[in-house]
Amino acid sequence: MLEPMTRTYSAAMAACSPIVRGWSRLAVVGLEHLPDHGPVLLAVNHDSYWDPVAVGVAALPRRQIRALAKASMWRIKGLNRILDGMGQIPIERGTTDAAALERAIGELRSGACLGIFPEGTRSLGRDLRARSGLGRLAEAVPEARILCCSVAGTTDIARFPKRPHVRVRFFPPAGGGLMSNESAGDLTARLMAEIRADAPIAAAGRRPAEGWRNDVTTRGEFSVRTKAGAPMTGSNAVGLVLCDRVDDSEPDASSWAKAGASAKDRPASGEEEEPGEIAA
Repeated sequence: MLEPMTRTYSAAMAACSPIVRGWSRLAVVGLEHLPDHGPVLLAVNHDSYWDPVAVGVAALPRRQIRALAKASMWRIKGLNRILDGMGQIPIERGTTDAAALERAIGELRSGACLGIFPEGTRSLGRDLRARSGLGRLAEAVPEARILCCSVAGTTDIARFPKRPHVRVRFFPPAGGGLMSNESAGDLTARLMAEIRADAPIAAAGRRPAEGWRNDVTTRGEFSVRTKAGAPMTGSNAVGLVLCDRVDDSEPDASSWAKAGASAKDRPASGEEEEPGEIAA
């Protein structure tokens, strides 16, 4: 029995299709490997905010893909209703969110396709550890089919006027699903190794604009790029310029202090976190 596609999901994907299919010249490979019904765990690499959109548009002829998304997005008025209408699952990052895990298990057992980013966040050019959440879902719902999905070219969507070439490839893992002697963490690591062999890590973001230095200065646990000639104060380092955390953890007060940022410069808790993974 085919899983019905929600109207909100169909509308959202249709609205994004001109950008992903038209402007970005989407190429889809291996769509026949994606079952049109039944529980599926889809492991995907994550380099750009456009990744879940590109995968959703690519899979639209077959089925709806539900995803685990950061819970803070539900606190945005209006967006919460759209996310609910699309069947997305809120997850509190940085914790073992038992409620999100139970809902994900329930959706799988009901025949849903869940898209998971085992890396847990955008790579930002980094080699990130594959987390165990997908493996734990595979253990809980052994009847779910496990599929890999590699996404390439999405980091170029934001680099207008350069026109991107986006490619989404669906393929079964060479080693199959969860093996009898394989841990949840080992499974996700194996899947990500196969995916990254097909879609190497790519740094997101527009190229530095004119007037910005290309060199990167590291302060504390943060890498910052400053405007030419601007002093490296906390406000410049955090509020006015691009600021990407070197690691994937939530900075605490002492970390921000090391970076030279005052309290008003610090983002709200979870502001930089990304969707896609149940904490290991």
